[in-house]
Amino acid sequence: MNVLVSTEQTIIDQDLITGSLPVMEDFYTIQGEGFHQGKAAYFIRLGGCDVGCVWCDVKESWDASKFDRFNADKLVEKVRQTPAQVVVITGGEPLMHSLNELTGRFQLAGIKTHIETSGSHPLSGSWDWICLSPKKFKAPLPEILPVANELKVVVFNSSDFKWAEKYAALVSSKCKLYLQPEWDRQAEITPMLIEYVKEHPQWELSLQLHKYINVP
Repeated sequence: MNVLVSTEQTIIDQDLITGSLPVMEDFYTIQGEGFHQGKAAYFIRLGGCDVGCVWCDVKESWDASKFDRFNADKLVEKVRQTPAQVVVITGGEPLMHSLNELTGRFQLAGIKTHIETSGSHPLSGSWDWICLSPKKFKAPLPEILPVANELKVVVFNSSDFKWAEKYAALVSSKCKLYLQPEWDRQAEITPMLIEYVKEHPQWELSLQLHKYINVP
């Protein structure tokens, strides 16, 4: 009998066997979005994603098998070659991987750990900041909602406001709330977001600053 193994389980098994993670790219830059916008941060973009956002701007990250693997010590070494005080783990969908060892090593090195995730996979790792960006294509797991520090909803059309409010009602009262226009429609969507934030001031506007100033 043939047994089908999920992509997620295959990726996790490979992570555990090799003691490494697939890295699409890593770079020291300026955080472009959300609560920490404008601050220096080192980004590590992990390969692998099964959420499948049609408007994703890093679809090349989806196939984890394409990318070289690095162990936690090597990644900490790369970050420590810069003045970075914060590392942001992103993707793809970073929670397709077990991130306990990686985040533990960074925190032992005195580097704060942030994650950007859809929340669609079990939470692993030790985090100083969790940015939850839920997607309609694969909803977040309930366990991540109360621990999210930041809820960032990408708005593609007007129906996304209802989606945003659904999750705003489920996160902690201390969670920061952001609405962000989908980049390819930002000229159309941004005026809508401005009016929505004015009418619902518990929300803030997030813009992809890094794309305006042309940095990674």
